[in-house]
Amino acid sequence: MTALLQQTTIATYVLIGALSLTAVWYAWRWWSTERRRPVPATRKLRPGDTLLGFVTNFFDTLGIGSFAPTTSIFKLCARMPDEQIPGTLNTGHALPTLVQASIFIGVVKLDPATLISMIVAAVMGAWIGADVVARLPQRLIQAGMGAALFVAALVFVATNLGWLPGGGDALGLTGTQLAAAIVVNFFLGALMTLGVGLYAPCLVSISLLGMNPLAAFPIMMGSCAFLMPIGGVRFIRAGRYDPRAALGLAIGGIPGVLIAAFIVKSLPIGWLRWLVAVVVAYTAMVMLYSARMQKDRMVSSTPSL
Repeated sequence: MTALLQQTTIATYVLIGALSLTAVWYAWRWWSTERRRPVPATRKLRPGDTLLGFVTNFFDTLGIGSFAPTTSIFKLCARMPDEQIPGTLNTGHALPTLVQASIFIGVVKLDPATLISMIVAAVMGAWIGADVVARLPQRLIQAGMGAALFVAALVFVATNLGWLPGGGDALGLTGTQLAAAIVVNFFLGALMTLGVGLYAPCLVSISLLGMNPLAAFPIMMGSCAFLMPIGGVRFIRAGRYDPRAALGLAIGGIPGVLIAAFIVKSLPIGWLRWLVAVVVAYTAMVMLYSARMQKDRMVSSTPSL
């Protein structure tokens, strides 16, 4: 038991150190890439983006998730072209998520092999997925985000109705269960680059495998914290994101995380899940309708033989 505790402590320090280095590397890559581009006056920050970053990351830290609400606001406000939303989410929420992960990995102790292997799997999925998503046409991105938002809305409803698995007491996995968790996290990492939040499906998969739901927090936050900068750099390099919206999310998101984690700590957020579920479901329908209209325009513009 003492040896396991010692290994866990060492792994915690290593991961927190790696998160700190990742944050510095990511901020430098973001800044150095953007400074080589012409910067028009329209890239000044909007207060609304900063406020959105604060609110979504505040509730993200308390367990709501940030991707679905942010996607809904961007879509309903026509903040940017739909194909830029996945890149903006991964780019802008990366630094706040790094802060989240540093906090929860330091607080919640679990088996180092389980934690590290699932994080690595998610990062590998994001590495492959970001390159694919950065090349996808607008219609496929709209359809993918629409489907993902419908799933997110169903998860919010299932959470409020108590339909999700309660989980067990385990703080680690071995054998086939660990292999299954690694495979699932690989695909969740790939889907993150399409704007599909990892938190809820990761929590469900961990609970189904018999782990303590509390263990999901360092796993899902650690996974996102390492994969989002990897995916974000690819979106930045491809220019497939909105720079000022992403910067607003980052600047507002970091204080939102700190206030939620160290001052508020917990809130009765069941009512908020219902509200988010309604907004997200509506946004999913709008996104799928946009994809359908895009397909119809492509068909109508194709010359008949």
